[in-house]
Amino acid sequence: MIDKKNVLCIIPARGGSKGIPYKNIKKLCGKPLIYYTIDVAREIFADTDICVSTDDNQIVETVEAYGLKVPFIRPDYLATDVAGTREVLIHAIEYYKNLHFSVKYDVIVLLQPTSPFRLKKHIEETMNLYDNCDMVVSVKESSANPYYNIFEEDENGLLQISKGDDHYTRRQDAPKVWEYNGSIYVINYASLQKDKISDFTRKKKYLMDILYSIDIDTPLDWVVAEEIIKMNLLNQNKR
Repeated sequence: MIDKKNVLCIIPARGGSKGIPYKNIKKLCGKPLIYYTIDVAREIFADTDICVSTDDNQIVETVEAYGLKVPFIRPDYLATDVAGTREVLIHAIEYYKNLHFSVKYDVIVLLQPTSPFRLKKHIEETMNLYDNCDMVVSVKESSANPYYNIFEEDENGLLQISKGDDHYTRRQDAPKVWEYNGSIYVINYASLQKDKISDFTRKKKYLMDILYSIDIDTPLDWVVAEEIIKMNLLNQNKR
């Protein structure tokens, strides 16, 4: 069981977004997108243990207008299109350690603002799976399956099933596969210092329903998220 005193919740929010300008603070059904993530983080963590890491003054103003202090402006080298998540997370942890020498964060809960529908229980259940592994990550069952409907080209330019020699005739017979849904990452800080997230070998999954797995990346994703809220599907799904 994780001691919450040792957890820093990090919400990374860059100002630049090519697909949806200022996506992180654009209003989704009247509410800035990042507020959805701040709300659920506050159900679990104290404000002092929630870090919005941003490079943008407009995002700072929007977050602080919601009563959450933004501790720093992300340095320029972490504000580029090629800046890695690992470096952003390490920078945040080290900032707090240098500011408060008594603080000992050894676990990071990473919540991306583009996943507005996660619930308190999803975060808590993900945290409960953590046992000093490298990472526990939220996933959804993938609609594309390398045993069934994902193909690669062979040397002759012909499509061949991507994984395995067996050709399943029914999707439900193929082995299940999962994909990250971008919602929740519980990360061992010691592992992060040693390796890139993509190189982690001790990873556990936390399975989330597809409805709560919406990750807003495109204008179409935005429309879908709005319709989910307008149709009250999230509340209906709780029943």
